[in-house]
Amino acid sequence: MTFRRALWVALALAALVLAAALLVTAPGAPSSQESSAGTIGSNQYPHAAEPIGTVRQIYDGVLTPKIAVNTFRNIDRLFPTRTVPRASTPMALPQAAAPLRAVSFSDRGRRYRLEDYLELNRVAGLLVLKDGRVALERYRFGNSEHTRWMSMSVAKSITSTLIGAAVKQGQIAALSDPVTRYVPSLRGSAYEGVSVRDVLTMSSGVRWHETATDPASDRRRLLDAQISQVPGSALAIMRALPRAAEPGTVYNYSTGETLVAAAILRGAVGRPLATYLSERIWSRFGMEADANWWLDAPDGVEMGGTGFSATLRDYGRFGLFFLNDGVAAGEAILPAGWTREATSPHVLRGGPPVAYGYLWWVGTSPADLRDRAFAAIGLCGQFLYVNPAARVVIVIWGAQPTPGRGAVVDDWAFFDAVVDALR
Repeated sequence: MTFRRALWVALALAALVLAAALLVTAPGAPSSQESSAGTIGSNQYPHAAEPIGTVRQIYDGVLTPKIAVNTFRNIDRLFPTRTVPRASTPMALPQAAAPLRAVSFSDRGRRYRLEDYLELNRVAGLLVLKDGRVALERYRFGNSEHTRWMSMSVAKSITSTLIGAAVKQGQIAALSDPVTRYVPSLRGSAYEGVSVRDVLTMSSGVRWHETATDPASDRRRLLDAQISQVPGSALAIMRALPRAAEPGTVYNYSTGETLVAAAILRGAVGRPLATYLSERIWSRFGMEADANWWLDAPDGVEMGGTGFSATLRDYGRFGLFFLNDGVAAGEAILPAGWTREATSPHVLRGGPPVAYGYLWWVGTSPADLRDRAFAAIGLCGQFLYVNPAARVVIVIWGAQPTPGRGAVVDDWAFFDAVVDALR
């Protein structure tokens, strides 16, 4: 065999090996979590071929603005996901008779208009619903009604709501139940003696360092476990944590706590969170598109605190579901009074009220307190704001490349101004 022919054969074999590797790597489950391009998903998704960053680059805050946008609308290419099937008949979102055309407000001594807010806070999508009708809908940076955008910690509020659904069905007997009733693998850990309610209010007393941008934090250790995709490795981190306080006495924001919440749900309902979400809410309330949810390992458990992606209007519909007291297709999905209880400040034993409910943030401005406004909030500028008194839902997609340091204008001040403009 000549040298040229031998070289040709070697190159052909290498091409075959590469092709086989690409076939093995399914969309949404890249063989390397540090791949900068990811795997192209369905040809029908408009952003599937875009170059994206890595999950570590998201949390390190080193993505360029353009690659951040691409990555935030393609997070199902970073980890394996499970699909949340849509409704067979979407719920209509008609246009409001009087669209919202202008917003003007003050924040910390400066005046802003709608366009200022969109530009300064790098808003990639904005939806305003008033009485279930679209008052304002804007897409930026090439997004459209077909785009799925990452939730970051907005997913926490979805997980909390599913726990409410499980309580309603009797699959979780009571929020006072011990965590270990539903997650036996946590017996003997610092979660021994912690209740489901303690987890929902992030007051388990289990030690946790959340700072997502700190590579040495517990949050980043949890991310590393997810990147490894080793089954059980994420929950093993939670099982090994020490106790820092008695349950129910200290509030400490913890994404790890929502991993435990997801494990509680999986143990209680006996099926994946994505399946349960579709059965109880997503398909019943008329969501128009499939959603995706990150898994902790192939065919594993959904990441209860992050990794959800959906269309702008379907996030808005989820807000309407909560605004309408958790009723879908004529059935009460949540226990009576759940929406108010889950979005009210909670009081720790021996402490003051905390502006945090069951994985929902509680508004603290005079206007928010008057209207009992609340929100699901995620890093990089994600918001799902609900104002029960004004019957307003606002969804914000943020494209801020640096976690925790991207907002110039106070989002809550913008929300208050929108509500005032719609009254």
